[in-house]
Amino acid sequence: MDKIPKMKTSIGICGIFLVCLIAAATGVPPGWAQDPDVAIESVYKAPVLVQAEMCESIERFNPVNSAVVFSMSLGRVYCFTSFDPVFEETVMFHRWFRKDHLISNARLVLNPPKWASFSSMQLRPADKGPWRVEIVDSRDNLIKTLRFSISD
Repeated sequence: MDKIPKMKTSIGICGIFLVCLIAAATGVPPGWAQDPDVAIESVYKAPVLVQAEMCESIERFNPVNSAVVFSMSLGRVYCFTSFDPVFEETVMFHRWFRKDHLISNARLVLNPPKWASFSSMQLRPADKGPWRVEIVDSRDNLIKTLRFSISD
């Protein structure tokens, strides 16, 4: 009878040793594992959009002649965005739609502490009509929609 309690103690110590060995090998104790997306979400801070507009051109990183209707004769139209603050290097997108069809998806990289960026679309005669640009973050969250039209 004396040996039974000692054996149970030995098994208990071996069990604890085995759990510690598994924890050391995996880096995370059993039962402590968490979804990596949850940890990332709690730390991620989205950049703050402070300005977004459609314009005829960009000069010195400023929009020129903002409007909602643009003439085909311009040849090109621009989408300007400015973010402040930008907490870390982040990717944003300008998604250009003509009559609800995705035409272009411009990838923009933002850097701290603040950042302005733009994309543009060359106009063709078939491009007359309603357009929109969706400003979207890397997690596919819609930040803002800018609507405009191209006319003669």
